[in-house]
Amino acid sequence: MAEDLIRYDIIIQDALRGAVRKILTEVNRAGLPGEHHFYIAFETTAPGVKISTRLKERYPKEMTIVLQHQFWDLQVTEHAFEVGLSFGGVPERLYVPFAAIKGFFDPSVQFALEFEPGKTAEELPEEFRIAEADLAAVEELHNELERAERLENSSKYTQPEAEQDQDTAEVGNSEADKDDKPAEAGNTVVSLDAFRKKT
Repeated sequence: MAEDLIRYDIIIQDALRGAVRKILTEVNRAGLPGEHHFYIAFETTAPGVKISTRLKERYPKEMTIVLQHQFWDLQVTEHAFEVGLSFGGVPERLYVPFAAIKGFFDPSVQFALEFEPGKTAEELPEEFRIAEADLAAVEELHNELERAERLENSSKYTQPEAEQDQDTAEVGNSEADKDDKPAEAGNTVVSLDAFRKKT
């Protein structure tokens, strides 16, 4: 059998962790819908895990938390989630990297995911990490362009009428100037609208 140089196992693990991140992000935004609630098991000794000394003594290797009725201040980042929970009436704050998660279970719909802790895309070969970073940079640039376009479109409608008239006059003058002066070779002005997505 050929050696798996692509490391499909790591890619799938990372994609599943991305699914957990999306689920928690949605819960953070809109709350738990219907009867949904989660059991999340994680390694307490995994790098980046932050729990109190009391919890670490009680759960030296692994613990399972429940996100249902009594949790607060859920925060989700690209690499971890942070949440407030009560243990024996004592409020605690937990910081759990997604790489530390061993299992995710929603008993309301019998949905379960299992993970190998520590196995993340950070272990992928260098060329895959570069490609992933390049893709993220392209997506960020695309998002920035869309934000700039939305901002530009909204500013067109909020601009005072006097300024709009002045802009129109300036455009008119430049058109007149074009008629008076011959176009210089190589100095062609192209409107950016030609390259924008049509919506």
